[in-house]
Amino acid sequence: MNFVAAIGRLLISFFEAVGRIAMFTGLALFHSLRPPYYPRLIARQMIDIGYYSLPVVGLTAIFTGMVLALQSYSGFARFSAESAVATVVVISITRELGPVLAALMVAGRIGASMAAEIGTMRVTEQIDALTTLSTNPYKYLVMPRLLAGIAMMPVLVLVADIIGVFGGYIIGVNKLGFNPAAYLKSTFEYLEFKDVFSGLVKAAVFGFIITLMGCYHGYHSQRGAQGVGTATINAVVSALILILVFNYMITELFFSR
Repeated sequence: MNFVAAIGRLLISFFEAVGRIAMFTGLALFHSLRPPYYPRLIARQMIDIGYYSLPVVGLTAIFTGMVLALQSYSGFARFSAESAVATVVVISITRELGPVLAALMVAGRIGASMAAEIGTMRVTEQIDALTTLSTNPYKYLVMPRLLAGIAMMPVLVLVADIIGVFGGYIIGVNKLGFNPAAYLKSTFEYLEFKDVFSGLVKAAVFGFIITLMGCYHGYHSQRGAQGVGTATINAVVSALILILVFNYMITELFFSR
């Protein structure tokens, strides 16, 4: 009976957490669709999420494209299908690797930052002060981050796609001996609009997830430095898990037969 009770407590805790996240998401979306807005805060978050994340996303993308080209070539060489390297690189990056790896990098950087910032505001009672001053915390803290995440993640992923394909091109031409014109022709010949569009849709969803988890765990942070640290860890871990789950769901939606 103790074992059954432990499972029951675990399930109850899980559904309580799901309910709290659902209520927080509903309130955040409700306040995001109604004025007033804070353009300066939104612009600040867009710069923080988009511009300052470019270096880590760009480095991740270019080395991913380079490694993907090398690994694809070594695999396809066994079947004398080396000409498919360019096609595999561009489709893999635009559909999966670009959105997922960019989201993972941004989640580690932005999700932790948001959770720590809002969690510190919770601990130091700054959120209570906003309420006292008749400022809605959802509009002032959550809404700018959600809108900025949804808007900037597709831009980051588009840049990551370009840089990743360029990395594969560098390795293909300079190391593997491909003809530049033939490599570019193979790159664009089989690339479809749906490949790029699905990656951008994933990016927008991932941006929403990253910012939502950062805001949620920071907003519900416990008191003290340990509570802020726990909120930061939970924000990153939950964002990473949800990114992988929703990546499969969106892939199934676009490419299932």
